[in-house]
Amino acid sequence: MTEHNDVTILGAGSIGLSFAAVFADAGFRVTICDPQAERRAQAEAGLAVQRDAIALAGLQQGKAGEISIAEASDAVLASTDLVIECGPENLEIKQAIFADLLTRCPETAVLVTASSAIPMSSILPVAKDQRRCLVAHPVNPPAVLRMIELCPAPGTDAQVMDQAAVLFAAAGFEAVRLGHEIEGFVLNRLQGAVLREAYRLVDEGVTDVAGIEAVMRLGLGPRWALSGPFETAELNTPGGIRAHAARMGPAYARMGRGRGETVDWHAGLIETVEAQRRAALAADLLPARAAWRARAVARLVASRDALMAEASK
Repeated sequence: MTEHNDVTILGAGSIGLSFAAVFADAGFRVTICDPQAERRAQAEAGLAVQRDAIALAGLQQGKAGEISIAEASDAVLASTDLVIECGPENLEIKQAIFADLLTRCPETAVLVTASSAIPMSSILPVAKDQRRCLVAHPVNPPAVLRMIELCPAPGTDAQVMDQAAVLFAAAGFEAVRLGHEIEGFVLNRLQGAVLREAYRLVDEGVTDVAGIEAVMRLGLGPRWALSGPFETAELNTPGGIRAHAARMGPAYARMGRGRGETVDWHAGLIETVEAQRRAALAADLLPARAAWRARAVARLVASRDALMAEASK
């Protein structure tokens, strides 16, 4: 728990309720604001679902912060520390909301949108208005998938990025800080690359939808649940990331050129990636990490297959 403990969530949809349950579990005082009476009436039931998910995932902090549900945000914005806008994915609506927030929230408040695709510079085009505003892009559902992308606008203050990271970390999120604004952020860029190729492979008759699903569910998915693409490549190749780039880089380059995409794993980039991997895990620890992953994948597959069997009943 930090000194900042008042969170205002605009929108009682599934993302807003998921955030509310997480922050309240971490001890924050949370106010959910939604103008729709039906959504407010359904909020308690939705919060119960999110709490059950947190418990099932074993992520409870158990600090029991209070949650209030209101029609309007008038009573809370003047003293809030963090505003999470979870409204419709509509640029004009978000522009109106943030123009209002800038006039009503304290200068110390961090103002974020949970937009899936709209960058903050589109919501607030004037750089001076962007100082305390950024995108906090969650993974759905944020109640259990505790990664948040923090994407600044060109005018976002670095200290505000720091403050946002502290607040989300206190709630139990791992914050991934983006160095500059980019459409789609990181998650949707990676997801989009996979989906583009998946659609192309189906379109070309290489395999069908079921084949793509099987490759991901039975092949790539279990590995990526435990390590990202760089660590996965490194653990699969004796000699680490540099050896993988030398062995597979030319093949990936040919595949990319065949799709009209540039793939340049140049020497400087490989050095950067290798240095960051060595900072995360020393080279002499790679064999032990690979052995751990082999055991962890086996346990993960057993759990996955039990869940799939449950789903088929």
